[in-house]
Order: sequence, then C-alpha cells, then structure tokens
Amino acid sequence: MFAVRVSILCYLLPLLSMSYGSVEEENPEFWRSSAQNTLRSALSRTLNTNVAKNVVLFLGDGMGVTTITAARILKGQLQNSSGEETIMNMDTFPYVGLAKVYSVNFQVPDSASTATAYLCGVKTNQNTVGVSAAARSGVCSSQKGNEVTSILKWAKDAGKSVGIVTTTRVQHATPSASYAHSVSRSWYSDADLPSSAVTDGCEDISSQLLRNTDIDVIIGGGRKYMTPKGFPDPEYPTDLSSQGKRLDNRNLIDEWLSMKEGKVARYVWNKTDFDAVDPAKTDYLMALFEPGDLRFDVDRDTSMDPSLSETTEKAIQILKKNPNGFFLLVEGGRIDHGHHDSRASMALHEAVAFDEAIARGLALTNEEETLTVVTADHSHVFTFNGYPFRGDNILGKSPLFATDLLPYTTLMYGNGPGHIITDNKRPDINDVDTAANDYVQQSAVPLDSETHGGEDVALFARGPMAHLFQGVYEQNYIAHAMAYTACVGTNLEHCAVNAQP
Repeated sequence: MFAVRVSILCYLLPLLSMSYGSVEEENPEFWRSSAQNTLRSALSRTLNTNVAKNVVLFLGDGMGVTTITAARILKGQLQNSSGEETIMNMDTFPYVGLAKVYSVNFQVPDSASTATAYLCGVKTNQNTVGVSAAARSGVCSSQKGNEVTSILKWAKDAGKSVGIVTTTRVQHATPSASYAHSVSRSWYSDADLPSSAVTDGCEDISSQLLRNTDIDVIIGGGRKYMTPKGFPDPEYPTDLSSQGKRLDNRNLIDEWLSMKEGKVARYVWNKTDFDAVDPAKTDYLMALFEPGDLRFDVDRDTSMDPSLSETTEKAIQILKKNPNGFFLLVEGGRIDHGHHDSRASMALHEAVAFDEAIARGLALTNEEETLTVVTADHSHVFTFNGYPFRGDNILGKSPLFATDLLPYTTLMYGNGPGHIITDNKRPDINDVDTAANDYVQQSAVPLDSETHGGEDVALFARGPMAHLFQGVYEQNYIAHAMAYTACVGTNLEHCAVNAQP
C-alpha cells in the first residue's frame, strides 16, 4: 500500500509545475486589493428596513453547498474561464445564513417536510405537506384539524397576487406545500388515493390546487393529474403513460377556466401559446408544459418549452400589476432529480439555469421594495474531492488515481446507482467521457436512487429586512421572517414600526 501511495505521489509531483494561477494572482497585492474591495463593500452596507411589497422565494431543490460550489465552477467553465472565481447571481446577495433541515421524525428530510417548514413555518413529519407533525404519513384520518397554511395564502389574504413556478409537476412536494394539505405528498390525483383515504374524505393535491387558494399564476408540469383517465395528452396523444389519470372524470383545467369567469384567464401547454400571453392583459395564467415533470434543461425542446428564466419573467410581469404587491415561489426542482440519478452534469446544469432565473428575477424587481430569498430544501450526498488542479473540468477526473490504480471523478456520491463492482473491481473510467449528461457518477453504497443529505443548507437574502436571515436557524423560521418583512400573516409589528411618523 505504501508503494502504491508513493507511485501516486510521484505521478502527481511533475504535474504541480503545470498548474499555477494567473501571473497577477502570484502578486500578494492582487489578493490584498480584492479583500479590501470586499471589506469596503461590507462596510458601506446599510440596512434596508422597508416593508417588502413583494417577496420572491427561489428554491433550489437539493441544492446543497457542494452543488452551489460545483455549479459556480461549471457556470464559469461554460463561459471559458477556469470557473472557481466565477460569481453566481446568488453570490451577490449580501446576507447569508444556514438553515437546519431535519424533519420532526427524520434526521435527513424529504422535500415535503422541508417545504412545509419554509413555506408554512411549521416543521412536520416526512412525506406530508401542509399539515403539522400531529398528522401521520398516509393516515387520512389524522389529517383533519392538523392543517397548516403557507405564506402564499397569507399573502393572498393580505390582498397580494401569488404565483408558483416550477420545473417539476405543480403537484410536487415543493409547490404543493404552498396550497395543499395532505398526509401523503404522492396523492397527486384521485387515482393515487387509497380506499381508506377516499372513505375518510381526503382530497387529492390537484383538486386542492383549484379549491384552497386563488393562485394567480401556476406554471410547471403535471397535465395528466388534471384530466380524466384515458384523456389524450395534447403533445403526446398516442403515449399511454401521458394520458389523464383522474378516476372522477373531472377535467380540472376546464374547471379552473370556468372558475375565472369575468377575468382574463389563460391556459397554455406550449411555448408558442405561452409567448403569446400578454401579461398586461392577463389576470390568471396556468401553464402546464408536460404530463409530469418538465424535461431537464439540457434536454428541453426550446420550441415547445420555455426556460425557467422565461417562466419566471412571465410570472413576475403578471403579478407585479397588483399595487399591493405579490409573493412568488420559483423552484428549480430538477436539480434534485439529477442528483437522485447520480448524474452530476444534469444536476449542475439545472443549478446554472436556476441561477440565471435568479438574475431575471432581480432585473424585473426593485431591491428597495422586493425581498428576494434563495435557498434549498435539503442537500444530497454529493462530494467534491480528489485534489483537482485549478481550472480542471469540474465534471472530469481527479489527477490522482486511487489505490486500486483506477481513476475517479472529482464529483462523486456517497450512495446511489453508480455503485458497480465487477470481479471485485470498480469500472475503469479512463476512456469514459465523465462530462456527458448521461454519465452516472460512481458511489460508495449501492442504491437505486441516491439519497438526500442532512447537513444545513445555505440561504441568501437581499432587499427589505434581508438582515433577518443571518445566522443559523431552524428551517421553519424562514416563513416567519419572510412574512414579517412583508407584513402578512399574524405578526404585523413591522407594519406598525414603518407606519410611525
């Protein structure tokens, strides 16, 4: 083993002379000047204590700190730089905190319990949305009386416009926690309800999308949960898996349109019709671009599906017409799915697209009156390792070989589908393109789907009262801090302070 380590070191040492930064970075004054500029920026910062007319919450599903770092490097490398020094849009936010993500009954949470925490202000049990921890996962009879409402509803009750934008189905865990109450995050349509839930009177999530809160903008996927069983999908009419799922024969899309009588309401399912929607003349918009989740951004048919930046822009343009302001949830939901597949390239490209949507949101709003928050619900067992040289492809291989004399990638997973052992050896990836979108990173433990991680997640904030998000706090604090800033919900003290002469 010692001989192997010596041979690896001997391989590495000649390469060290090849891996130095720019000439200016060799000058100490470069770093001193950079630090002083950062210091001056921090010292000139003043607190914005305005009431937030608008709140935009950007939620990167599964976007742990390792994902942010790796996505930052990828973003830079896509722009032909070394990547490490790249500044993400979220990096420009002046206030940063850490949120503790455990759920009431699990150390490592799921997206349903975490969404209930940061949207409803209450920690709860795994697999449940919009209910307290007194409710039991999958037990319909425990749901009644244990419902909790979200900041989306608080904002609507305060006279603001509200919207959800996601790259998943709109019935998925993150968006559903803003409007639904369900002891199972998977009860997307009535076809998903067990007989006991039907008997005990529980309602599927899609039905609640129409009934619970009057949401002005709904953008994502999930058409098949809204239409009757066997109803052909407009984009994939011959695909049986894309057909409607509902057993009650309801067409919730038609019902939604009929509920908006007297208002200008638009339903669209493709980019052409979406682009034709005039925000100035539209009161309500429902845009469902896929039967289920949207495609990964790198696989997106740009003629059929808009980008997350484009959907974010349309949502803000419609919502900002309300003189009382708005609340908008924007989810980069497929970062999480890329990680579950152990396809780092997919996850990171999703994170880059998410960061571009943040830039679009900032460009369309005024920091003096709009609180913008960027955070994640949880992380993944995703590691950044192996002493790669500065500027190495973030999706590439470490310059070091392992003790089995085989190469390994800079990005790996603690568990997942990438655990493959043949003849007591892991695969030799020396000639494999590990930057390919379909490449599955190796993992230490075999699982069909990689799991979440349980460490704290970062939160970035800018705008009115953004300083409230500094420090380390429970994840459910986020909803309360956003609500206080916007004077919605139960704590209206901030309104009273700002009303004083």
